[in-house]
Amino acid sequence: MTEAVMRELFRETLLDVAEEIRNPQGGKKTCIGLTTLGTEVNPQDLIRGAELAMAKDRHLQVILIGSQQDDRFPCYLADNEADVHGTLEELLDTKTIDGVVTMHYPFPIGVSTVGKISTPARGKSVYIATSTGSSDTNRVQAMIKNTVYGIIAAKTDGVSDPAVGILNIEGARQVERHLLQMQENGYDFTWGESQRGDKGHILRGNDLIAGSVDIVVTDTLTGNLLVKLFSAFTSGGNYETIGYGYGPGIGENFNRLVCILSRASGTPVTANAIEYCASMARNRWDKIRQQEIQKAKKAGWLLPEAPAAATRKKADITMPPEKVCDAQIAGIDILELDDAVRSLWENNIYASSGMGCTGPVILVAGEDKDRSEDVLRAHGYL
Repeated sequence: MTEAVMRELFRETLLDVAEEIRNPQGGKKTCIGLTTLGTEVNPQDLIRGAELAMAKDRHLQVILIGSQQDDRFPCYLADNEADVHGTLEELLDTKTIDGVVTMHYPFPIGVSTVGKISTPARGKSVYIATSTGSSDTNRVQAMIKNTVYGIIAAKTDGVSDPAVGILNIEGARQVERHLLQMQENGYDFTWGESQRGDKGHILRGNDLIAGSVDIVVTDTLTGNLLVKLFSAFTSGGNYETIGYGYGPGIGENFNRLVCILSRASGTPVTANAIEYCASMARNRWDKIRQQEIQKAKKAGWLLPEAPAAATRKKADITMPPEKVCDAQIAGIDILELDDAVRSLWENNIYASSGMGCTGPVILVAGEDKDRSEDVLRAHGYL
């Protein structure tokens, strides 16, 4: 055996040892299913994505599910959505595959997916919590759960202490208040900060482009739109080229690793989505899911029951005499703005609602500002 051959064998051995150390499952390959039925791009683009993912990761095996066959991959034939659904669930439940990347899955209420994008400003990965599914029928409660789901996905994917921010949308301030209460009750996580001048936990559009935080908390419909925009804005919209797809479905009582692609996801996104799914499987996402949800529940992740309706009707509240409003109070959620104004009227403080450049505001006279803030805090609006 020549010295050159010995050197090459030694190099390959070192590479194998390094791969074994990196892979928690040892020599066992991580098996990820990929469904090909229903795509609006060429199915070969999905298969090419699987090929790229496997070329990058020697400990990865992709299994195709659908009507496409390829000699390079194990294939399970399924000619319609029902067959695809049944096949992928059977493969997951029998541990034939560790996770699956698919274009459609009927998640139950309580489960939603955490997308992963690459920001255009710096190429940083950001988790969009959430992007498909529905964590709860109550918007604010859903976004609170989305926060926990985002933390689960990010931690499993190797971000040990992810920074959290909330997109400036309806319900954001209520979510912020409740998350701060959860922190006080012992749920440990790190807040990120807006890069805009007013800072804070509430994010502007600029923060999405810059990647100011690791996890962006939003409602699912907005999250879905964001993932689509960041994935396809360079391609005209009908072919997703950037990012990691819509991510794994996470919920309190859901233990199947199902990651979502769009029907417009192309080769690069398919490859990245498979990589994202494999990361979840290898890093024991289900264990982290259980631990984080247990800690969040212990800290009171559920919203309190809505108080009984006030006996006094809103129509009976009389607006105080009008004053010149030269002071603003920010930080009120848009969904609570009218009720917050009426709470001031009940305390004989004239107030009106407005919209500032950073969100909703309440307008009051300067002399009434301090007392107004006290009233709003007492009612839980600040």
